[in-house]
Amino acid sequence: MILNTVLVVLTDLAARCLGNTLFRQHFHLFLSSVVMFGPALSFWVSQHSVFARRSHFLYRMFLHSGWGWTFIFVGSFVFLLSFSIRRSLSLSVRHLSRLLLAGGLWLGFCKLLDILENATGSCYEPLTSSADLANGQPLLVLREGESKLECLRAGMLWRGYEVSEDVFLLCLCCLLLTEETAVFGPYLSLGGFSDAPLRILFLLCVLLLSLWLFLLLCLLAYFPQFPTQLIGGALGCLSWRVLYQGWYRLGPNWFCPGRPGLGLLNTKVEAEDGQQNHSKTN
Repeated sequence: MILNTVLVVLTDLAARCLGNTLFRQHFHLFLSSVVMFGPALSFWVSQHSVFARRSHFLYRMFLHSGWGWTFIFVGSFVFLLSFSIRRSLSLSVRHLSRLLLAGGLWLGFCKLLDILENATGSCYEPLTSSADLANGQPLLVLREGESKLECLRAGMLWRGYEVSEDVFLLCLCCLLLTEETAVFGPYLSLGGFSDAPLRILFLLCVLLLSLWLFLLLCLLAYFPQFPTQLIGGALGCLSWRVLYQGWYRLGPNWFCPGRPGLGLLNTKVEAEDGQQNHSKTN
């Protein structure tokens, strides 16, 4: 009983915050500020911290498979919420397709960035013998025909224009999480039914959002790379704006799944209107 009360209080508080209009309208500005000024934290953090190592558990467990974690938790929440309201498999799949389209856009950008990096970069092999040192630095020999992946696997150096795919992914996932979970607050305010599994999934999504923001700050503070991280954050915000502020507002139709909560939040209102009309008829 106590645990259920705590769960209800925490989820109601988080849903009210994420569903707040000011929060939804200004979260992308907050995220942009974090990406722009986050590298300044490198002057205050310690490079001996456990988060200064790329081999840290959080980086290996969550960052390298960030889209998978986001799709599992957010997809489960979106599917369970839509199906519990309408009991329609087709409607649930339509709402779930927003995540598939966002994932496809992310993969497309990653492939495009790989092509651009391979086209504009070059691979260099360092010569570490004493006779090949210049001012204490090893000489670099250009290796033609090597891709970035092959170059790094061979232990050589890659020089070229890069975009931080980690920052790109984290920004996109944060914005996606806020959009998809923001409908839970208005749904609860309309008196929508919410059992423990749905609330637990929502709370897990909130925790995942907090984790992505924390990892984003860690990357910016411990591994500052300007302007690659700034460009990655800009691509994440651009992807969100194209999808949630542009494309998804055109639906729902055969080529657009529609905005989050479309066809779900009016369930309670429709039910009350139906009851009022029935009582007037009688």
